[in-house]
Formats: sequence, C-alpha cells, structure tokens
Amino acid sequence: MSAPLIIAIPAKGRLQQNAENFFASSGLGLVKPRGPRDYRGAIAGFDGVEIAFLSAAEITAQIGHGAAHLGVTGEDLVREMIPEADREVVFIDQLGFGFANVAVAVPQAWIDVRNMADLDDVATSFRLKHGRKMRVATKYANLTRGFFADHGVVDYRIVESTGATEAAPAAGVAELIVDITTTGATLAANGLKVIDDGIILRSQANLVAARNAAWEPAQRETARLLLDRIAAQKRGHSYREVRTRFAGMSETLLSSAREQFGVAAPFGGPTSSGMLTLHCPPKQVHALASFLREHGAEAVSVTTVDYVYVRDNPLYARLIAELERDSAAPKI
Repeated sequence: MSAPLIIAIPAKGRLQQNAENFFASSGLGLVKPRGPRDYRGAIAGFDGVEIAFLSAAEITAQIGHGAAHLGVTGEDLVREMIPEADREVVFIDQLGFGFANVAVAVPQAWIDVRNMADLDDVATSFRLKHGRKMRVATKYANLTRGFFADHGVVDYRIVESTGATEAAPAAGVAELIVDITTTGATLAANGLKVIDDGIILRSQANLVAARNAAWEPAQRETARLLLDRIAAQKRGHSYREVRTRFAGMSETLLSSAREQFGVAAPFGGPTSSGMLTLHCPPKQVHALASFLREHGAEAVSVTTVDYVYVRDNPLYARLIAELERDSAAPKI
C-alpha cells in the first residue's frame, strides 16, 4: 500500500476553524476517526490522505523538512523560518484568511520618524549619543535583518521577543519593534505606530507544498484529485450563473457582454431558442441583468455556483511545474 499524502493543518484556534472551513467548502471534510483529541485525521470519503494537526510553527518546520507534502500556514512563518523559502516551498494558493502584516513600529512620540530613511538617521544618532545600538524587539529576526539591510539600516541589534512584543518599548526592553498587526489597534494601545514604508510583508494563510517531500506517483495523483476540487470551488466562487432566453440574443450581443462585464459562456453561445447560460463576476451581475433586459430579455435568473470543473487544473499544474523544474535542475 502506498504511503499517504500528508497534509499539515493548524491544530487549534481560528486558523484551524478557517482551514477546516476551506477544505469543507471544496467537499473535503476533515475528520478525526479516533476522537477529537487525536492529532491525526483524514478526509471523509477521500482515500490516500493523512491529516496532521500541528501548531503553525510545527507545520512550517514539517514543510521545510519535507515531512509533510502540503500544509496550511502563514507566509510570514514560512519566510521567517525557512531560509530562501522559494527554493524549499511551493506557494500553491492564497486562502483568504489569516491576514496579518509584518511591520516596523516605533513610539508615537517619534514624530520625526515617518519612514525607514528617518529611522536610519535616528539609529545613527542614537548610537553616537548612547554609545550602543538601538534595540529592535521581534519574533521575526530573519525578516527584520533582510528588510533593514535592504534599507541600509545597520545601527541596531535584535532583541528576541518571547512574550507580547508590542509591550517591549514601554517596558524598556527595546526602542522599537517588528511584529505582526492586522488593524493596528494593539500597537496604538501601546503607544506605537507603523512607519509609512515599514510593511515588511503582507501575509495570509497559504496552501504550500514541500519541494523535498517524497512525491511518488501515488502522492502526485492524490494531490491532483484534491487540488482539482479546490480549484473547482475557487473558480465557482468567482462567478454567478446567469440564465436568460430571448429571441434577440445573438453572438454580437454576447461579445458585447463579454467586453463590458467579463462574462463567459461555458456551454457555448445562444441556442436557436435564444437560451443562454453565462458565468459572470459577482460585482457585475446587476449591471449584466440590466443590460440583458434592455436588449429584450423578459427574465434573468441568477444563482450561486458551487464548483466549476474544467479541463485545466491550474493549482496542480503549478505544483508539478515546480517539482519537475527541481528534478531537472543540475545537482551541485
């Protein structure tokens, strides 16, 4: 029996719920056959998959080591924990939850510090005045070093944060911080502000793949089937199905609808009876309905679309293209 495709999923909290909802929306319900406290699971009615419920940091480590094939984790953790992440990880798809910015935040009292150039000036002045480098509290040491180097800031030292990073300046542990933020409210409550060009990374949860996992034919085929469902759900979510019938429906009118509203006619053009099914971006539905009625339609129905399966599987194509590129690269 072939080894399973291992997918690492957050083990608790909002990220776990969002990850489970994401898979469920694609008809991939996650289950724990041995009970809710088990850290191993499966996908109901879908063979060849083992779910590993892990912490966010553990997921990233497992992906980095190739111990899991796929994982759901934040881009911030991948970029921080895995050096040269794009050489070790395939970013398959952004999932639309777990949003957070990794950002440079300074005390609000630093009214003259608006950008990284100002921060560089302050850092130099701080060293000359105090005889030591400015301290930056963070859990993102690697991202911080890279970002500061890109902006030519050298007069600082990193203080590893093990607790609430935003409290470090008030506690006298550091002069400024690099941390994740969503709304900025927690930073403001601690007397901090994000500088204008201080966003290091705009992160969200991603479906990622380990380049150096054991991608045998069985795991690839399982991944193909799984990603086909995810792609179909994503494609369906991006459309509404619009149906109408009227004698004046023509290829010319359909071409105009395509240009104005970005619609697709997945099952061909209008029939001899004038019947037509269109797929339309949600934001354009009402304008399209008005357009069709202005040109003779008596009625237009609009429904949601759960899945749209097409011949192409862009998520799997992305994965395989990256894996095959790796296998074709010369070994050093």
